[in-house]
Amino acid sequence: QVQLVESGGGWVQEGDSLRLSCVASGLTLSRYTMGWFRQAPGKEREFVAGINWSSGRTTVENSVKGRFTISRDKDKNTIYLQINSLKPEDTAVYSCASAFDPRGVLPDNPTYYDSWGQGTQVTVSS
Repeated sequence: QVQLVESGGGWVQEGDSLRLSCVASGLTLSRYTMGWFRQAPGKEREFVAGINWSSGRTTVENSVKGRFTISRDKDKNTIYLQINSLKPEDTAVYSCASAFDPRGVLPDNPTYYDSWGQGTQVTVSS
């Protein structure tokens, strides 16, 4: 059974930084791409970053590039999302997800992701 457990969210001030974590279990990570998505109230789920576990290759959505960094720790089966210079518009529930991706395509469409964590709330006040 796949389990993805996020942590690290919170209530922060504009300009602060956060590091979100997602611990994965129950899957052979070397065949997966792990992604971070966010969903703000009244908006659709949005892809923010992905990392192919095997190659380490990453992709980051253009709108957050330069402020968001995705990484992984193979020993801990954990992916991270480092968010710097937080803005009020970053307020959302952030979720990690897994996509079976043996060829390393790095999909950004949520329909390719089949397991999801429960999410962690990030709230940024101005």
